[in-house]
Amino acid sequence: MTSSFAGKRIVVGVTGSIAAFKVAGWVSALAKDEALVDVVMTAAAQHFVTPLTFSALTGRAVYSDMFEAEREGVISHIGLAREADCILIAPATAHTIARLAHGLADDLLSTTVLAARVPVIVCPAMNVKMFEHAATRHNIERLTSLGYRVIDPDSGLMACGEEGAGRLPEWEQVAEYVLRGITRPDLAGQRVLVTAGPTREPYDPARFISNRSSGKMGYALARTAFRRGAEVTLISGPTALQAPAGVEMVRVSTALEMYEAVMERCDHASIIVKAAAVADFRFARQHRQKVKKDSSELTMELVLNPDILKELGKRDDRERWLLIGFAAESQNIEQEGRKKLVNKHLDLIAVNDISSDGAGFAVDTNQITLIDSQRSVPLIHTSKEKTADLLWDHVVANKLLKPAV
Repeated sequence: MTSSFAGKRIVVGVTGSIAAFKVAGWVSALAKDEALVDVVMTAAAQHFVTPLTFSALTGRAVYSDMFEAEREGVISHIGLAREADCILIAPATAHTIARLAHGLADDLLSTTVLAARVPVIVCPAMNVKMFEHAATRHNIERLTSLGYRVIDPDSGLMACGEEGAGRLPEWEQVAEYVLRGITRPDLAGQRVLVTAGPTREPYDPARFISNRSSGKMGYALARTAFRRGAEVTLISGPTALQAPAGVEMVRVSTALEMYEAVMERCDHASIIVKAAAVADFRFARQHRQKVKKDSSELTMELVLNPDILKELGKRDDRERWLLIGFAAESQNIEQEGRKKLVNKHLDLIAVNDISSDGAGFAVDTNQITLIDSQRSVPLIHTSKEKTADLLWDHVVANKLLKPAV
C-alpha cells in the first residue's frame, strides 16, 4: 500500500543539539516511506552528525552553505522553499527558535523558512532550564502567533543528566503533525467527536462483561480527521492503543461513563462518529467484594445501558451535527444498516460485515458498507486507516458536512 508520504517533498532542518542523532532515524523513516527528503544542517548541527550520514539515508545532497549552491547557479533557499510541501525543524535549539521568532535570515535554514509558504513544524529540544526560561517561552509563543506549529517536547532524563521537559518526542507522534501539514485540509474548521473501543461493565472487582472491540477503527477515524485539519476529541473505552497525536483524549470504562462524556461534549461538535462497541447491558447489581464461585447466587440480572447514538439522534438540536454510526452485522447488511439509519436518525451508517475474514473486531483491516439516505456504497477490503480515509472522502464528496461550529 502506498504511503501517505510517498512523493511528498519534506525539508528537514537539523540544528545543533545532541538530539540530532535521533532525527537521523526520522529521516530514515521518511525515506523508507518514499518521501523526498532534503536535509538542511546548520554549522552547529554538523558537530553532532555528519552531512554524509543524512545523505546516505536520503540518497540526496545535504544543504548547509547558503552560498555554495548559488555558486553553482541554483538559488538554494528559494528553491527549497518553493518546492517543499512541509518544513520540519528538529531538533530546534533555543538559539534557532529565537532567530526564527525574530525573523532573522543569516543562514540557509532561516532564509528557507522565511521564503516558505508551507506548514513549518518546530520540535524544541534542549536542557529543561533553557526550555523553561522566560525568553524561550516568549519566543515559542511568538512562533505560534506567526503560524508555526510547535510540538511540545517530552519529559525525561536528558543527556546533560537533568530530568524534565526538553526531549524530542517519538517519531510516531511527530509524523502525525507532518501528515497534517501535507494532507488536504478538507475537514478544517470541523470539530469531530469520535467514540472508540469497548466498554467494561463490572460484576465485582475481579470480573466484568465486555466485547472483542480493539478500538482500532475509532482511533483511525480520529487520527485521519486530525490529519485532514479537524479539531478532534476521542472518547475511548479500555484499549491497548496509544493516544493519537494532536487529539484530545478522554478515557472511560463503562457505558454510563461514555454516555456522560459524550453528552458533556456533543454541544461543541459538528461531526459525531459513534464507532465504539458499547455494551448493551450492565449488571443490575455490582458487588464491592469478589463473589466466590461457591456462592449460592448464580443468577446475574442484567439491565439495559442507554443507547447513546439513539439519544443523540432524537435530541431537539439534532440538525447541528453530522451524525455517523457504526454497526456490526453478519447478514442482511444493507437491510439492517438502513433500518438503523432510520430508527436512530443518522446521516450515515458504516456497517461491518463481521462474518467475513479480516473485517470487524480485533484485526487491522476492515470492509464496510456506507449507507446514507441516497445511496449504499460498499468499500474495498483494506486497512482500517485507509477505510477511515475512504469514509471521510465519502462525507466530503457527497457534501454531507454541516456548517462548522
